[in-house]
Order: sequence, then C-alpha cells, then structure tokens
Amino acid sequence: MGPGPSNPYPEVMEAFNRPVLGHLDPEFISLLDETNDRLREVWQTNNALTFPISATGSAGMETSFVNFITPGDDVVIGVNGVFGNRMCEVATRAGATVTRVEEDWGRTIDPQRLLDAHPNPSIIALVHAETSTGVRNDIAELGANKGDSLLLVDCVTSLAGIPVLIDEWNVDIAYSGTQKCLGVPPGLSPLTVSHRAMERLVETPQSWYLDLNMIKEYVSGDGARAYHHTAPISMLYALHAGLGVVLSEGLEQTLGRHQSCGDELHSRLPELGFELWAQEGYRLPELTTVSIPEGLDDVKSRQHLLDRYGIEIGGGLGPVAGKVWRIGCMGHTARMRNVTLLLGALEELTNAGH
Repeated sequence: MGPGPSNPYPEVMEAFNRPVLGHLDPEFISLLDETNDRLREVWQTNNALTFPISATGSAGMETSFVNFITPGDDVVIGVNGVFGNRMCEVATRAGATVTRVEEDWGRTIDPQRLLDAHPNPSIIALVHAETSTGVRNDIAELGANKGDSLLLVDCVTSLAGIPVLIDEWNVDIAYSGTQKCLGVPPGLSPLTVSHRAMERLVETPQSWYLDLNMIKEYVSGDGARAYHHTAPISMLYALHAGLGVVLSEGLEQTLGRHQSCGDELHSRLPELGFELWAQEGYRLPELTTVSIPEGLDDVKSRQHLLDRYGIEIGGGLGPVAGKVWRIGCMGHTARMRNVTLLLGALEELTNAGH
C-alpha cells in the first residue's frame, strides 16, 4: 500500500504473457480500438479522441498543455501540492503566462478563486486528486462557469477511484495514469479531449512525440491509420485487461470498494494515534494522509513496515516531508483484508515505539 504503483490485477499480469503483435497488425489495432472504448466508459465520456499516451502520467500532463498553448496565452492553474506546481512548470515552458491560485497544502481550492483569477484565460487547470496531499479539488463548478476557457484536469489518482464525470462536468482535456486506481503497472497515460478543445489544437506543438495532430490519425477508429510511433504493445495488453476488470466488476462497485477501504482507514487510524491530515470533507478514499505521531521515526518506521509486512507507505513531499505519511489503497490493493493488515501492523509499530 502506497501512493505509487499498487499491486496489479492478476488479469493484468496474465496479459503480459500474450504473444507480442506488430503495432500495425489488424488484431492489435482491434484491441487498441476496444481499449479506447473501455477508456470512454471509465472516463464517462463520448469524446472521440480518447486513448492512452505511450508514456507515464507526466507525459499526459505535457500533452495536455503543449497541444493547446501558444506563447503568451493566459492560463490559470490551481496549486495546492506538488502536481499543481508541476502543471505551472509545464505550462510556462510551453510559453503560457501563468496565474497561480495557491492554497495551503492539505486544503482544497475554492473553485470561485480560480474563476475570479482572470477574466478570460485560455485554460483553467486543476488537479482533481492531489497525490502529494490526499485532497480532492472540486471540478463541476469550474466546468459549469468556465465560459470560453478550456478546462484541463489531472485525474492521475482519481480515475476509477472516485467519480470522474468528464462530459457531465464539461471537462475539455483530462489525463490520468495507469498505476493508481486502474491497477496496471506504470507506463501509459490515458487521455481524453473534447471536440471543443480539438478545435483549438495548436498547429505545430513544441513536442513532436506528443503532437496530437499526428497521433490522432494513428489512434482513430475510422480505419485510416497513419504510423506515428511504435506503440508499447504489452502495456496496451495490460491496460486493456485492467479496464476489463474494472468494467466487469462494475465502475460503481469499483468506486465503492475504494470508498469502503478509505472510510475504514479514516475511521480507525486516529484510534492508533495517526491524525488525518487532509481537509475534512475533501479527503480521498484512495490516498489517505496522516500526521506522523510524535516519537515515531519517519524513515525507520516505514522501513520496518516494508521489511516485516511488505507494506510500503509513502513519505511526505515538499514542505511536509518527515511530517506526513501518504497511504495509498488503490486498484487491486483496495481490499479490506489489506486495510486490516495495515491497521494491525501500525498497532504493532506504535506499541513497539519504532
């Protein structure tokens, strides 16, 4: 259990054993189309351009900015953790004039502050589930009131963990990662782009590899496939399988499983001296942040949990390093038996005074 890759679903590991096809083989193209259809179901969208970027979530972030920013564009970005800050860095490198709307780490950002930050930005961007803090930011109000701005959302830790309603929330551009609640190893970044956003696609983005003008012709399901890059076949097998697990279980059931595990952790951890750190009412069920009890050594305690129980706990980042733990409970790992094991291990840990 940790904020990074969770244990993959068993079906995913089986998928890696499939014989590797050529990336233009008709059988693989059919699997790619089916994978994109499954992504639309999990994203809750009808967006035609919905597919996995052949790189990790950070590439999804860069794709989302470089394809829709021209030098001098005004971009508003919410920052209440590591990944909001990273958004600012990527947008700035793409030439945007960035307006940062900052909030204390561990606190959610009031959507109205983002809407009031600039009269007519090209893009409003926000992290839905901040991996560095365990806090959820609200998206629906932004989508309902964004005007002509494009709404860009980081869903790396939220997709298949908490509700993500791309069409209902009027989100224009969103990206995620495979290694969190989808229960697939890291290596791909699911992306979805609205028709409205595609009308604003930059003609020549700064990145060749992430240029949606070229990639869209490779991933489109209209029968015409223009070679762009060699797709990571085995990773796409894995994503296809992971999405299949989620949809077979039922998206609502998958979300409910994550919520139940989070609820149990949120209820029991304070009893063991681990105070919940993220803002009440906006705590993520799939990633719980707690203050480290006084007298408990951060590094030694996490190493003890890893060595004795095989439980990996993420340490705090940035200003809360050494003060906060991040407990991920995602994908296949989001099972009550794992929660029970963790709670027992933490009780033993605190009693031993590590």
